[in-house]
Amino acid sequence: MNHPHDDAYIALGANLGQPLATLRWAAAEVARLGEVRAVSKLYRTAPVGGPLNQPDYLNAALCLRTSLSPLELLSALHGTEARAGRERRERWEARVLDLDLILYGSRVEAGPGLTLPHPRAWERAFVLAPLADLNAGLIHPQTGETVAQALARADASGLRVEEADWFPPA
Repeated sequence: MNHPHDDAYIALGANLGQPLATLRWAAAEVARLGEVRAVSKLYRTAPVGGPLNQPDYLNAALCLRTSLSPLELLSALHGTEARAGRERRERWEARVLDLDLILYGSRVEAGPGLTLPHPRAWERAFVLAPLADLNAGLIHPQTGETVAQALARADASGLRVEEADWFPPA
């Protein structure tokens, strides 16, 4: 089924290898899936959960207008992670690349392999701060809470801007 062009919000994260180079590469790969409408600042964050002694993460987000369905987009994101060398072994482990589909228009879906909006996004400052760069008024389709409201109550300690202009325009 062909989908009208919708705005998808994708979170990017990496903390192994060369995170900045990996995120630039991943953003360019994601750009092939539609039109990148906006890119957030790049943030450095301490790891949340998972094994101890992980390196800091670099996190960002982008808004992609795409005609892919949510499941097609998620599959393409997982393919990009795999090409970057990501292996899924342990929950919240250090990773070469993490691409999460946070929102896709105002869709709400809960099925095998895809939950929209992303179930933990509104609790995580490292997702909310980049999303706020893109659109602070973005509304959670189930709760009605904006990204700005969620970020105001999230623990943003340990989150700092690394680079404002990290992704070169095409």
